[in-house]
Amino acid sequence: MDNTRNTSREWTHGLTALIIALFLLGVSSGLGVMKSIVDIWGMILSIPEYPAVIMREMYLNWKSRSVNQNFLNDEVTRLKEENAKLRIDLARLTGEKNYSVASNDIRTARVTLRAPMSWWSEIRIDKGEHDKITQGLAVFSNGYLIGRVSSVSLMSSWAELITSPSFMIPVVIEETRELGVVMGNGDGNVYLRYIPASKGAARAGMKISTAMIGEQLPPGLPIGKITSEFAVGPDGYATYKVEPGADLSRFYTVSY
Repeated sequence: MDNTRNTSREWTHGLTALIIALFLLGVSSGLGVMKSIVDIWGMILSIPEYPAVIMREMYLNWKSRSVNQNFLNDEVTRLKEENAKLRIDLARLTGEKNYSVASNDIRTARVTLRAPMSWWSEIRIDKGEHDKITQGLAVFSNGYLIGRVSSVSLMSSWAELITSPSFMIPVVIEETRELGVVMGNGDGNVYLRYIPASKGAARAGMKISTAMIGEQLPPGLPIGKITSEFAVGPDGYATYKVEPGADLSRFYTVSY
């Protein structure tokens, strides 16, 4: 009796194990089929999503480049401003030994008005007596002299540009040490006058800077370079066209 029960129990366990094994085998096979179905369905769904994925990648790449470009632009602007300050300092220090100025003494002002009718004559800046601006103070752009303060109020000032027809400033040709006068014509052009034509040397490309004027406009402040001979007067003096070192057609800030 006991043997019959044991045999029956063994058969029961064996059948149970077989059934479980077959079930697991079926489930395992079913999972493989399901995975294949899921993969195929995923490929189908990825087709309409593909343009969106591409556009997202393009946007991320553009954003990354834009951030890098903005960083580079800011760095270039910072270096230009630093270079301009150093150029002004060098001109002042080499032009007049007793004239000392540190880079942190160079300040920046914003151009608040440039009227169309006086575009080449004057500008208004957002600094005045409150900021220790005084009449005759030199005004720079990109390290080059572009004018001087003509009138001052409490919170703003007006500066006359070197392109103004009433602007006249003694200068020197750095390569020959000849003295002349820089004058504007009110139409965006700058000329160097009163250079003896008899000397006849080719002066195109030579640099010009301020001559001895005063404490606010010391010698050696860079202005630009000679481009070509414009005319020779009956008095024997030549007039040359000058290319200012700064872009006077458009600027939004100045230094002083």
